[in-house]
Amino acid sequence: MDENTIIYCSGPLFCPEEKLGMEAVAKTLESAGYKTFLPQRDGLEPFVMGLANDPRVTNKAFRQINSLVHRAIFALDIYQVAVRCCGLVFNMNGRVPDEGAVVEASVAFAAGKPVILYKCDDRSLFNGYDNSMLLGLSGDFSTVKSLTAIPAQFEKLKAQIESRGGSSYIPKTMPPFMADTVAFGEKVWSFLCATKFFEAPAREIPARLKDVADLCRQ
Repeated sequence: MDENTIIYCSGPLFCPEEKLGMEAVAKTLESAGYKTFLPQRDGLEPFVMGLANDPRVTNKAFRQINSLVHRAIFALDIYQVAVRCCGLVFNMNGRVPDEGAVVEASVAFAAGKPVILYKCDDRSLFNGYDNSMLLGLSGDFSTVKSLTAIPAQFEKLKAQIESRGGSSYIPKTMPPFMADTVAFGEKVWSFLCATKFFEAPAREIPARLKDVADLCRQ
């Protein structure tokens, strides 16, 4: 595989058990030589969720900042899925699929990227089957039931897509709202990297999020 291939890891990340599951997906891909974007590690989600009940940020002013940061989260994740990453792994484990992951997987499918559906959970909605609108995102209505099978399935689907011309989903061919979102998401990503946002001490995070909100206002 191309060592520069970046795969988006999509799924639930709201409790320790879910985060461990997502880390396992990312580690499996990284062990196989891929790079990954893991929102709980590489995105803004953990900072917003982690400060939800922090007394420093529960005032009205921060709630306004928080609403703007949520826009940045949306734009950043759409940019990663639609442009920066070459494919997506959707962790469907859980009582129901994560809502945000459903959106991300749908964007990846529409963009012509490989979408791998990983599920080793016995629960399903329709007598052993998941919703057909989710299963169809894989291209062949299949799910991968073990972590170790994910890389091979990704390469298989990637080859199939490339044999049919690959993805031509680039900003200049996107609908206007989508193109605007992607452009802003790229700006957010560049800002986070340039300011070394993820290396900041915990005490500086509220101030850093205010900077992100200011970027949104612009």
